[in-house]
Amino acid sequence: MFVKRIATALALVLGFTGVAMAQAPSPTRIEQFKAWGAYSYKSGKNTVCYVLSVPTTKEPASVNHGDIFFIVSQRPGQNISYEPQAMMGYTLKAGSKVTVKIDNKSFTMFTKDSAAWVENAAEEPALAAAMKSGKTMSVSAFSARGTPTSYTYSLQGISDAFKRIEKCK
Repeated sequence: MFVKRIATALALVLGFTGVAMAQAPSPTRIEQFKAWGAYSYKSGKNTVCYVLSVPTTKEPASVNHGDIFFIVSQRPGQNISYEPQAMMGYTLKAGSKVTVKIDNKSFTMFTKDSAAWVENAAEEPALAAAMKSGKTMSVSAFSARGTPTSYTYSLQGISDAFKRIEKCK
């Protein structure tokens, strides 16, 4: 089940990074660190590394959320470090925002289709730092139908997973 979710997440990540699905490489699981896995794949001559987790809770429980992921990617060949992305199993409400809360810190993400990215790219390192030192992380969003949704993630293992993808080359 987890492998299927990872394959789905990789397909979505590759789709958003412009890699043709027919040429999509398979991800390599580097290592699992409690709730967070570290993965890599080749994109042309570059290696893309990322950490990924699935929520521990999904609200409301009465709706079909599909596959939900939180990913932080590292693409050294493109000078991209710690790019967070929320990936939903449904289309997000057009023009809506996704809120990521880590302890008492909040970060706003803009949405496109079924994904969200940090609105102010300069805050990406702060979000990654908050994840490393935080105890709890929640993600709140609105579906295209207007349904408010929320997800809780464990931050156990995130620091070790980040350390592992820092070696990405």
